[in-house]
Amino acid sequence: MPYLIVVNILWAFSFSLIGEYLAGRVDSDFAVLVRVAIAALVFIPFTRWRGVPRPLLAGLWLAGALQFGVTYLCLYRSFGVLTVPEVLLFTVLTPIYVTLLDDALARRFNPWALLAALVAVGGGVLIRFQHLEGDYLAGFVLLQIANATFAAGQVLCRHLLIRYPTDWPLYRFFSHFFLGALGVAIASFAIFGNPARLPQTALQWGVLVWMGLFATALGMFWWVKGSTRVDAGTLAVMNELHVPLGLLVNLLIWNRDADIPRIALGGSVILLSLWLNRLGRARGAQARIETA
Repeated sequence: MPYLIVVNILWAFSFSLIGEYLAGRVDSDFAVLVRVAIAALVFIPFTRWRGVPRPLLAGLWLAGALQFGVTYLCLYRSFGVLTVPEVLLFTVLTPIYVTLLDDALARRFNPWALLAALVAVGGGVLIRFQHLEGDYLAGFVLLQIANATFAAGQVLCRHLLIRYPTDWPLYRFFSHFFLGALGVAIASFAIFGNPARLPQTALQWGVLVWMGLFATALGMFWWVKGSTRVDAGTLAVMNELHVPLGLLVNLLIWNRDADIPRIALGGSVILLSLWLNRLGRARGAQARIETA
């Protein structure tokens, strides 16, 4: 779980950085392409091309195309019609997608994991619920696609790494994840990209490089690695921590108004969901012992 917490802190900066310096200024397809290309270049020198199970490699390409390619293309586009708080609000449904997809792949139903995800969503809504104005339906649809593909990618990675264990450390074949995302990003920029809206300032380039190295390369690597060390319920709840963390970052760095009591209340509810998930796991283990 420490990996997932660290990544949530990294990603908490991403929402504000995109909203403050990139959205409406830099072409969204180009921004995603740069992030993916930087991340791929970080891992390619370590890549093991042979000896890794083919289903694992193919699955990583697919997971990368979904979890970073499709997800981030939709996320960046949503900033064109939504504010940063609205984006945070519409991402609170991700834990439910994680739980349902994990149960579907495992061909089971875990009511405690679903309950924990629903409680975590409730905490996110408590923090970020507000009156919505303007044309937000398109943004909502874009973010639900992003939520679903982000959940599908991380659940797929988790199951692949558990099902196909190798003697090689993850960083030796993790470039395949970003190569899958790179294919989607290149195609999207070639079709929809606007070369007239490339970064114009050193600050914009700096933000893209920072996000490519830390939020993307290290962030996705640690997230996938961390996902294999927790159960699906905990993974679902971890998908909700970006809401209070993102708002705190926005408050502390950009001095935006924030309702601290609401953040504290919603954060407490998210922590409660972790306790509910642990309680469900303990009861499930006890039931299996009694049955045996």
